[in-house]
Amino acid sequence: VQLQASGGGLVQAGGSLRLSCASSGGTFSSSAVGWFRQAPGKEREFVAAISWAGGTTYYADSVKGRFTISRDNAKNTVYLQMNSLKPEDTAVYYCAGRRSRTPKLAQYEYDYWGQGTLVTVSS
Repeated sequence: VQLQASGGGLVQAGGSLRLSCASSGGTFSSSAVGWFRQAPGKEREFVAAISWAGGTTYYADSVKGRFTISRDNAKNTVYLQMNSLKPEDTAVYYCAGRRSRTPKLAQYEYDYWGQGTLVTVSS
């Protein structure tokens, strides 16, 4: 399974962006998917995750209430809607998939990763 993340860019604080994670091949529709991010000089961290059918979602406390993860299995795509963006949200955002229907928070639980997409939030 290959994942392609897109939708990053430059936005002012308070603005919004929607990231997409598109899959080609494999059994994406039966895979849990997570979003992670890595800010400059920091370790990669969990952002959000969603189960195979979208019924279960998890969020990091830092994004809860501002970010929404969703998926459209007909399009083999997972989305991350990011609202009320803050400068501290600036990072490279990665999507990752599991060979399981259950979402997890830990990076080591994920089996395949897409390339990152850069989000820059200016103050």
